[in-house]
Amino acid sequence: MPYPTDRERDRPWVMRTYAGHSSAGASNELYRRNLAKGQTGLSVAFDLPTQTGYDADHPLAKGEVGKVGVPVAHIGDMRRLFDGIPLAEANTSMTINAPAMWLLALYVTVAREQARAQGLDPAEVLPRLAGTTQNDIIKEYLSRGTYIFPPAPSLRLITDVIAWTVHHLPKWNPINICSYHLQEAGATPTQEVAYALSTAIAVLDAIRDSGQIDEADMGRVVGRISFFVNAGVRFVEELCKMRAFARLWDELTRERYGVEDPKARRLRYGVQVNSLGLTEAQPENNVQRIVLEMLAVSLSRDARARAIQLPAWNEALGLPRPWDQQWALRMQQVLAYETDLLEYEDIFAGSHVIESKVDEIVAGARAEIDRVAGLGGAVAAVESGYLKSQLVSSLAEYRRAIESGERIMVGVNRFETTEPSPLQAEGAKAIETVDPAVEKQAVAALEEWRQKRDGSAVEAALAKLRETAKTSENLFEATLGCARAGATTGEWAGALREVFGEYRAPTGVSAASMSGEGVELFHVRDRVKATSDELGERLRILVGKPGLDGHSNGAEQVAVRARDAGFEVIYQGIRLTPEQIVAAAVQEGVHVVGLSVLSGSHLEIVPEVIDRLRAAGAGDIPVIVGGIIPAEDATLLIERGVARVFTPKDYELTDIMDEIVTVIRENRGLPQK
Repeated sequence: MPYPTDRERDRPWVMRTYAGHSSAGASNELYRRNLAKGQTGLSVAFDLPTQTGYDADHPLAKGEVGKVGVPVAHIGDMRRLFDGIPLAEANTSMTINAPAMWLLALYVTVAREQARAQGLDPAEVLPRLAGTTQNDIIKEYLSRGTYIFPPAPSLRLITDVIAWTVHHLPKWNPINICSYHLQEAGATPTQEVAYALSTAIAVLDAIRDSGQIDEADMGRVVGRISFFVNAGVRFVEELCKMRAFARLWDELTRERYGVEDPKARRLRYGVQVNSLGLTEAQPENNVQRIVLEMLAVSLSRDARARAIQLPAWNEALGLPRPWDQQWALRMQQVLAYETDLLEYEDIFAGSHVIESKVDEIVAGARAEIDRVAGLGGAVAAVESGYLKSQLVSSLAEYRRAIESGERIMVGVNRFETTEPSPLQAEGAKAIETVDPAVEKQAVAALEEWRQKRDGSAVEAALAKLRETAKTSENLFEATLGCARAGATTGEWAGALREVFGEYRAPTGVSAASMSGEGVELFHVRDRVKATSDELGERLRILVGKPGLDGHSNGAEQVAVRARDAGFEVIYQGIRLTPEQIVAAAVQEGVHVVGLSVLSGSHLEIVPEVIDRLRAAGAGDIPVIVGGIIPAEDATLLIERGVARVFTPKDYELTDIMDEIVTVIRENRGLPQK
């Protein structure tokens, strides 16, 4: 059949893979390979120290350097990261939030340097820079946990970036309001829409009221706002969610901000499909999950994503290899270039089934937006703990449905019989690993950088940043000064910490609703009570999040279920040092310590906790660990003294609680019953 030419094809979305690890040099090689394979945009993954404003030699960075992304400590790293990649021609997404201003300043500075090297006026390159900084710090308090400062100064940083880019980078998306992690933290489709739009209202109100943008220019602001959403496997519902999102965004920007241009009001969004639904059990099933989730945001032309990045099939196991990322890219290319999807107008227009579901989500989202507004808006709802408790409760319900079998996950709670996977055959090395030497090399390179730069220029730039932070002046120019002088990520964030202070967000655990009353939970409660009676004190568990990993969903669900099972729970939130965890364990006299680590730093952090417990005379307290932990690493942890290791395949939280009681009884010499 001849290729049809009578219909105008929609242009394909920007195709990305979320990538970066080890070092700027290694990541640059990865980016060049991906671009050569047909990727049309870059999506930079930064490591946790960079995301949380620490240098590689900070104590909290131990074990985290280069693990979940690329470390960028200064302008030299940014130069290496984009060496040979003309930034004026690139479309770059940077998943960075609390230090978004800093990383964008480094990016802009490198773009200006590239222009000078080509004999161009650096001012000419700025209007050509295209891309996105996520810069949604508000959702960090609810889900991903890489916030640094309190909400008010964080909102100021967001506002200053938006104002500066509107005036200087007309093609740049200064904020990518991110509901992706809200869904991973438990948000229903209605909550995801409502809380993302509540965040948008907080941001747009702040920029409107800041005095940095003329009211007549609000259309320019709205036109550069983008969203970053999640797409789950219930793809009809997810498709309707995006149509509802588009309708509400158009309504909000027209009625609240007076934007008349329909093009400026169009919902512009990118997608990372749902990594939460990827499974460690039968991970090959993740391939079809990813494809179905991609359809949710591509089938509907009137609400189609403008950028898509897909996880790899093995991300529930660890860091994907370049081949795995290529596979994910080819999924997008087959859909965009081999099928006829892009040849048609919206294929759901006029569908009463779709419209009915869209109406339902719109009505629910409006009601929840009004509820948040009644609490004082998104920032106030973060500070009060309302939003976090809603997400923790929703995720608890999601987990309950999986555990009960009400929500089927193929290969996990149904159809579990399986053949050995050739993708995980012996010797296949199914995931990428980061050489432990990377951290030492980063620390050595950082020391060399500090020795070679002009220290007095750095101090002067940081002093200017601190002084500007004490005023209402836009911080971006002062941040650019720090970038040019050679300041480091940790120094930039440290200067602002001195002025703004730090923050610890509500955990949402205490206000979360109960997670089920099944027979299994009653059995565990009986064991907890019996063991408490035998020991003469209530069982106490400390749930700890060591290191910089802020993905606290699992830890929060463990804490909620432990409380439901009758434990006294000590949970102090994210970003704790091993020293803090041990101090709390000793002070509270806990019977077991549970550590949650998702960033791959378990082999460095967990042994330190065990060693510190022994040094504190509390080596008899058993330690259990949960996270994305390869089998060979689990064996090493057991050899180092860990009592139990749980991974995503251990999805039944009540069974985990039962096993924790067994660990305590073993530890205290009590007979099992």
